[in-house]
Parts: sequence; structure tokens; C-alpha cells
Amino acid sequence: MLHHVSVGVRDVARAAQFYDPALKALGYKRVMEFLPYAIGYGERGGHPEFWVQLPHNQMTATSGNGVHVGFAAKTKRAVNAFHAAALAQGGSNDGEPGPRPDYGPAYYGAFVYDLDGNKVEATLFTAPLAAKPVKRKTAKKTKKPMKKAKRR
Repeated sequence: MLHHVSVGVRDVARAAQFYDPALKALGYKRVMEFLPYAIGYGERGGHPEFWVQLPHNQMTATSGNGVHVGFAAKTKRAVNAFHAAALAQGGSNDGEPGPRPDYGPAYYGAFVYDLDGNKVEATLFTAPLAAKPVKRKTAKKTKKPMKKAKRR
């Protein structure tokens, strides 16, 4: 569904010092850069799916209330390493690595704020999500019998 997600930062080089080790722990790396304006992260040989950049309108970067970016992790160890690397680079803790039963029985994650206040997360689902089909309500079509025309 999504092609990419971007977060605004005040200083791209400074943000890279945070994101390079944090995302490396999850198997992601820089795949594109336009310094000093932006860096794109993704999987090896892939297109950039996550951008760290100066705001396009050249205003001060701000974080969104309620907005966060969740990165897929392959193991619990990777979630833990992401959290540790993010904190070691000056990020702030918003949720230690661990199960999140309120998000489902198979959810394991860790939450941090980057150096500019953007909330980021590493997430692992330890069991596949069961997809439930969406039922759509459709208008019932009724066939009204046609009245026969009276002959005169």
C-alpha cells in the first residue's frame, strides 16, 4: 500500500547518526542520499521506503502528535538491538522491548523518539496475522412484478 514514509528533521547528518545504527539492527541501510537534504533507507538493493529529510517548505521540522513509523523486525533480538542502538545514539525511550498484549497476542515491539521527536518503532509479529474478509453491504435488488396493462 505505501511507497514510502518521510519524517522531517532539523539536520540530516545528525539524524543519520541516529538512524544508521538503529535501522541497521533491523537489516535496513541507506540506499539513497541527497546530502545535506535527505537520506533514504531500505533493504539491500531496494528502493528507499523511509526518508529522513529537511522539510520541503523550509520551515522548522516538527513531529506529529499520534504519528509514528513502525519498522518490521525479523526477530526479537533485532527489536532489542534497534531499541539499544536508538538509545545509544541519543534517542529517548517510549516503550521497552517486549510483548504488547493490548496490540494482540503475537505482538512484540519497542518504541523510541528520534533526536527530533519523531516516534519510531520496531515491530515483530510472532504469529501470522489472520486476515478476516471484509463484508460489504449491498443494496438488495428487488424485482417488482410489472402490472399488466388493462385492455379497453
